[in-house]
Order: sequence, then structure tokens, then C-alpha cells
Amino acid sequence: MEGRTDDIMVGSSNRKSSAITGSARKIKDNAADWHNLMLRWEKLNGEGFTVAGNIVNIRLARSQNDQLLLESPSSSSSSSSSAPSQQTGGAAELQDECNKLQDIVNKMVAVVTKMERLMTSQRGVQELEEFQFGAEGRKIPLFHGWSTKHFENSSSELLDSFRQELKLKQTILQEVAHTVTSDLSMVYLSCWLHLPYIPAHSRLTLEAMLLETGHRPL
Repeated sequence: MEGRTDDIMVGSSNRKSSAITGSARKIKDNAADWHNLMLRWEKLNGEGFTVAGNIVNIRLARSQNDQLLLESPSSSSSSSSSAPSQQTGGAAELQDECNKLQDIVNKMVAVVTKMERLMTSQRGVQELEEFQFGAEGRKIPLFHGWSTKHFENSSSELLDSFRQELKLKQTILQEVAHTVTSDLSMVYLSCWLHLPYIPAHSRLTLEAMLLETGHRPL
């Protein structure tokens, strides 16, 4: 998911200047939407990593403070009286960061929902092609070489990756604020950052789709 590029905009002016229509137009628009949604995901992933890092730092700091209090029962009364206010402040800060992470994950859910709509749209194009031309599809490709089925398969592959990644993000959201060991916290942060369910070839799949539909020059 590295190598971020600018958004591909498909507006009314683009549509008017283009000669392609029908299934080709829909597939080309879908490719642009895939590109923009994946950029959106990358931005949210970066923001989420920062917030998750804040949660880990606050949680580990609170855990260390609690441990120090347990190990120092003979501490002065002034120190003991200040501890509740510090803990309350830390809890409020932790809750604020958790709310931020929840908001980011909610936005990720919205991104995946839009990806599902793209998949539905692409499947509709495929079904229309099969109705018009039979199970083998059209003889002449809409663009350079890809069949309509190839677009559907590529979209399905991308959607599956992002669905799995979203499940991981939701799990990290539920667990990261309750983790008191630094090793497990680092595992959560690493999993969030490195997108294990979105392999490098997902970017290649997207770029191939953009090349095929003319969004990238051959």
C-alpha cells in the first residue's frame, strides 16, 4: 500500500469529454473509485496508527504508575492524595484517544462499505455482459485486453483483502486500550501499521486496473 499518488477524479467534465459509454464507462469509473478509496484508507491507517500509539503510551504509563504505587505503600500522604487526580486525568485522556480511534475505524467501515458497492456494481456489469453475450462474454475486450470477468475477479480480490484488514482493525480497537504489556502493545501497533491482510500485490492489481482503463498511460 505504499507509493501513494494523487486522487483520480471522475467528474462531469471527464464524462463529457470521453467517448466511452455503457459498461466501459462504468468499469472505468469504478477503477477510479477503487483508487480514491484505497488512498482514503491509507490516510486513515496513518491517522489510526498515531492514535493507537498514543493509547499504548498512556496505558503503559498508567500501568507503570499503578505498579509504583503498589510497591511504595509508605509514600507520603501528599503523593497519595495526588494519585487519584492523576489517574482520573489519565483515564479521561485515554478515553479521548479511544474515541478518536473508534471514529477512525468507523470511517474505515464506511470505506469498505463503498468498496462493497463497487463490487456489486462490477458484478452487475458482468451479469449484463453474460446476458448479452453468453457465459463466454464479449469477443472484443472493452479496453486493451482484460475481460469483464477479469475486472470482477480483481475487484473481489481487493475487497476480500480490505474486509479482512477491517476485522483486524476492529480487533485492535477492542484490545489495545486493555493491554498492559509492552510486547503485546507493539504487536498491535505493528499489525496496524503494516496491513498484513493487504499484500503488496494489491497495489499492483490496482495499478494494472488503472492502466487497463486508461487512467495511467501505457
